[in-house]
Amino acid sequence: MGKKSFRQAINEALRQEMRRDPRVILMGEDIAGGRGGTAGITDAWGGVLGVTKGLWEEFGDDRVLDTPISEASYIGAAAGAAATGLRPVAELMFVDFVGCCLDQIMNQAAKFRYMFGGKATTPLVIRAMYGGGFSAAAQHSQALYPLFTHIPGLKVVIPSSPYEAKGLLIEAIRDDDPVIFLENKVMYDDEEDVPDEAYTIPFGEANVTREGEDVTIVAMGRMVGMANAAADDLEKQGIGCTVIDPRTTSPLDEETILESVSETGRLVVVDEASPRCNMACDISALVAEKAFFSLKAPIRRVVPPHTPVPFSTPLEKLYMPDANKIAAAVRSITSSQKQKVA
Repeated sequence: MGKKSFRQAINEALRQEMRRDPRVILMGEDIAGGRGGTAGITDAWGGVLGVTKGLWEEFGDDRVLDTPISEASYIGAAAGAAATGLRPVAELMFVDFVGCCLDQIMNQAAKFRYMFGGKATTPLVIRAMYGGGFSAAAQHSQALYPLFTHIPGLKVVIPSSPYEAKGLLIEAIRDDDPVIFLENKVMYDDEEDVPDEAYTIPFGEANVTREGEDVTIVAMGRMVGMANAAADDLEKQGIGCTVIDPRTTSPLDEETILESVSETGRLVVVDEASPRCNMACDISALVAEKAFFSLKAPIRRVVPPHTPVPFSTPLEKLYMPDANKIAAAVRSITSSQKQKVA
């Protein structure tokens, strides 16, 4: 056990699984070389942000494959490799590039098990960076997990911390279905205690990071930390928050969310994806359909506006959900009740 960054936790998960299972291979742009250099020992950065650094040196060209800049080709190759016995982990780099290879994911990998009567497996993991807060502009900052969640046959994972990232990635690599594993690029330097040994975190089991009696906050990925920060501030004001990290949007742990709302009677959902048809909509609909009579106040969504993500740092800050916006949403549905109690 020791302090590890989000980046190191992912790297360690990949290394441990590659040592454990020779069928695990890595594919992606610049994952061995990187930053425009050659795949030499002194130059093997391990991708644009160094997440796979050191893996080429240990496992070589046969298992760490630098690919051409053609997402359609190498994601298709990874799906084929998974269907024929390997367990590839493909790095899509930015999730925004999924438009170049959506057919391979949506119409091929996601459909194999169903189309072949459950007899085919596709143990494919696609890692990709997502999200704003990095001034990476409109084409490199989207949060497209609702798109993947919409597709039957895919599992969608959004880790919120280094500990979560390692356990969920190992679970993803060992899963026999295609998994989309989304990493918020702003979180790569976040650190916390992470076990040295391999461990797994089951899909479809939410993590309740804190409990309170007044409101339920559901948040994903980087937004979990912001929800916890808002809850810390609200606790000083006498408002108790339960914060739920679903970990996976497909499968989604509906039971934990519904049980919490039945106890608090209030729901705030935080989602950095575009506000139309996002997870905040989906979770709000779930609660409205299955726990409506438990609600004491309207459901609140903390989401960005329906625009591309700005490049400008001040504009991006205005665009993104944050702890202050979450706290304001909570106060809007709890303040009158607290005043009556006082």
